Amino acid sequence: MRVAMVSGAGRGLGRAIAEHLGQQGWALSLGVRDLSQVADMTSETTMATRFDAQCAPDAQAWVDATIARFGRVDALVNNAGILRFVDFEQGTDADCEQDLDDLWAVNVKAPFRLIRAALPHLKASGAGRVVNIASTDSKRYRGGTSVGYVMVKHALHAMTQAVRFAGWDEGVRGTAICPGAIDTDLLAGLPGVTPKADRLTPQTVAQMVGFVLSMPNQASIPEFIANTRLESGL
Repeated sequence: MRVAMVSGAGRGLGRAIAEHLGQQGWALSLGVRDLSQVADMTSETTMATRFDAQCAPDAQAWVDATIARFGRVDALVNNAGILRFVDFEQGTDADCEQDLDDLWAVNVKAPFRLIRAALPHLKASGAGRVVNIASTDSKRYRGGTSVGYVMVKHALHAMTQAVRFAGWDEGVRGTAICPGAIDTDLLAGLPGVTPKADRLTPQTVAQMVGFVLSMPNQASIPEFIANTRLESGL
């Protein structure tokens, strides 16, 4: 049975991804800050480990726990992420510094640590997969959006390209999933976002992840974009 690690699986998009992969027959290792969120999901083929993206040791500990339980890792889905509004003119310097630190810690450094920890096992799989949940904001900058968020999503996209080179010969493939606005709590209360009726559902993006993970090594998909609005070049 193939084993997938999914971060931020307690709610929203992460839970939708976990549920979809479970339906496709994957064994699951769920990384969450609050284990009670996934108490109803644990089973013989689904485990949960406390994973705080801002706690550096949690990455290796989660990978080790997954190997101890299942003996392998075939896919890593870096879904956990945060959004903070950071630009050049709003807020105090101290607020911007803290928000930037949080954005880099959760959206970039945590996926980097997880990839480092999981990469030997993904190589051993012969068909290891890394899926990073990026954004259309990883492809361009659009006025009125968070400069800080765009910065870290570009970095995550670049990391996806790097892992493809790091494990290509051993069958590791990486994909940046780049969706437009998704109907989750991440967008709650933010001005100027895509109207709720026009957003992607978490289930739609989960199907994108499932599709990517179903492709053989010969069908590498570096990025998968699903925009919610008409834009030139996207």
